[in-house]
Amino acid sequence: MKLKQRVVVLVAVLLLLGLAKLFLLDGGEGSAASRRDLRAFRKMEAGLSLSRGARLTHTLQSPWEVAGQWVGPREVYPEETPELAAVLTALGTARVERADVGYKGTQLKALLVLDGGQKVVFKPKRYSRDYMVEGEPYAGYDRHNAEVAAFHLDRILGFRRAPLVVGRFVNLRTEIKPVATDQLLSTFLMQGNNSCFYGKCYYCRESEPACAEGENMEGSLTLWLPDVWPLQKHRHPWGRTYREGKLARWEYDESYCDAVKKMPPYDAGPRLLDVIDTAIFDYLIGNADRHHYESFQDDGGASMLILLDNAKSFGNAALDERSILASLYQCCMVRMSTWNRLNLLRAGALSSAMRQALTFDPINPVLAEPHLAALDRRLSGVIATIRQCVESQGPDSTLIEDRLNLPHS
Repeated sequence: MKLKQRVVVLVAVLLLLGLAKLFLLDGGEGSAASRRDLRAFRKMEAGLSLSRGARLTHTLQSPWEVAGQWVGPREVYPEETPELAAVLTALGTARVERADVGYKGTQLKALLVLDGGQKVVFKPKRYSRDYMVEGEPYAGYDRHNAEVAAFHLDRILGFRRAPLVVGRFVNLRTEIKPVATDQLLSTFLMQGNNSCFYGKCYYCRESEPACAEGENMEGSLTLWLPDVWPLQKHRHPWGRTYREGKLARWEYDESYCDAVKKMPPYDAGPRLLDVIDTAIFDYLIGNADRHHYESFQDDGGASMLILLDNAKSFGNAALDERSILASLYQCCMVRMSTWNRLNLLRAGALSSAMRQALTFDPINPVLAEPHLAALDRRLSGVIATIRQCVESQGPDSTLIEDRLNLPHS
């Protein structure tokens, strides 16, 4: 065979391999890694519906001990968690031993300690389900139901990097006030027949309290991560300036990702791919407020980007804020496992899975229908963005086999 013919054959083979890599899910088979991703997806589907009122029966450990042992450098909970329903049920029903103002931050929250000494973060309801938050994509109060929905989306996407969250109704008079610190009690007030509190935070104001319906307040509880896994805070490389007229570098520098790839911990290891996963996650939920993020301390860039504080989400179902995807379309790279999972969630499968998962929660319906429809629409946008990257950069540069720990050069 002549050299020219050999070159033509080689190019054809490479093209076919590239197309196979891009469309491997359409054929339903693909590589061994892709088949493993498909099996993981089927396991997720099978475990999506959780039983209300479940209890731990096969262990002497508390629900908090069980959940604490799940945590590892790359996951908050494992792929298979038959005890998940029981742990979430405990989170939604355990007696409140102590109540205090929330940890530092910009938004209203309370720190509760449940029976057995488990710390949780309580975020109160501020909006009705169908309220549309106008203005900037990061505008408005925290949305308690967004924390619940984001946790279940984390399950569906297979990331497993979000702390456990459940919706809960608490009686402020009988459950909170008797065990509240003086600091928290000092922020309670009445508006008509409704009991309210405004807490302590950067934006907390007596004029803008969160109010119960009578004494019963709806909110979300987020399980505190074990103290043996201390957190380290990082500035997000694609964070916003939050200053009118002042752009972040990523907003005007088309080669910004090249600079990020030269900086630790993004120059090697999983962190940059975690950032891109998180961009996809945030775009789906409409969260444009991830100016910082947390990982486990002293991890050298090896641990996961933890999906904490997702309450600035599901604010405006009509707004698809494409800038949230900047790390994806500027770096043009994404995990193969993420790409596989996104493809399996096309054609309405994502919203269907969310409906199924959220049925378990005590505050269901967690999301209004427009927000569920927005998930499917935004997913199509993510897939289209990745396909554009494949067309411009090629599948081998775009779809990264994440089971290999390669430098991002």
